[in-house]
Amino acid sequence: MEIDLVYLWVNGNDPQWRAKRSARIGVPERKSDVNCEGRYADNDELKYSLRSVEKYAPWIHRIFIVTDNQVPEWLDTSNPGIRIVDHTEIMPAESLPCFNSTLIEHFICRIPGLSEHFLYANDDTFINKPVTPDIFFAEDGFPVIRFIRSPFRDLYLSFRKKVLGIPLGNYIQIVRNSAELVKKRYGIYYNGRAHHNIDSYLKSDYLRTGKIFGQEIQAMLHNRVRSAKDVHRSIYAYTALAEKRGHLVYVTQRTSFRFLIYNKSHYGKMRRYDPVFFCMNDSEHASDSDRQRMKAFLAKLFPEKSQFEK
Repeated sequence: MEIDLVYLWVNGNDPQWRAKRSARIGVPERKSDVNCEGRYADNDELKYSLRSVEKYAPWIHRIFIVTDNQVPEWLDTSNPGIRIVDHTEIMPAESLPCFNSTLIEHFICRIPGLSEHFLYANDDTFINKPVTPDIFFAEDGFPVIRFIRSPFRDLYLSFRKKVLGIPLGNYIQIVRNSAELVKKRYGIYYNGRAHHNIDSYLKSDYLRTGKIFGQEIQAMLHNRVRSAKDVHRSIYAYTALAEKRGHLVYVTQRTSFRFLIYNKSHYGKMRRYDPVFFCMNDSEHASDSDRQRMKAFLAKLFPEKSQFEK
């Protein structure tokens, strides 16, 4: 079984890219959860993520990095095991330029040469221990789908919204949109949360699900930043489960840990849990000093250059 790995990556420090973004969607707002500097900041997470992949998953067949006319300056593009994929290769022209990762994710299945079995990762996700292909795909070839168990999540969110007057965050809303669409079609509602790390997919199922919900995805094409009406890629996992073409596994913090870089206590939790996977999550709450601390942490954890670096 050949298993490819797909990343989304952006260098939010690039002056040309920043000018393009400002012309289309304006200047980022410091506390915005859809358009803040933390959503686009490049702190070399991709470099360290690739080091973790080479160290703990050397069996990965090929790596694709989806970008907007950018190339990491440290990347060895002559390496046959890695390829830059520009947005223009996979996305509709009417959606470009795009600054909405939720929309871009619906088109990663169009990457030329992508294997049937593939993994998808954000550049801030890392592997912390040796993993084998069966961690991601079962013997029948179907993907292993990892969720965080949250049986009372919807009740809690409803209480926050209706009683406390706290609106739903953008991410929560778009995940719920996906769950509601699957419920409407298949009669099953999944309230598990995505685990913020590497996910497994079949390309053929991804393409087919995209056609099933094509009308809803089509409605997103002009959303250059995240919108509350977007459909999250959880829809591909929910559909696979509803059609019994995926295997559900619930994670704990010892298997998949979401590390909020503005929360200093998470460094201690990381050492205590020693998870298989972890995510270094930047956000509107993080500062530049938080990002420098994260970068130093990753450099110490993964000090050796990978074959993908110059």
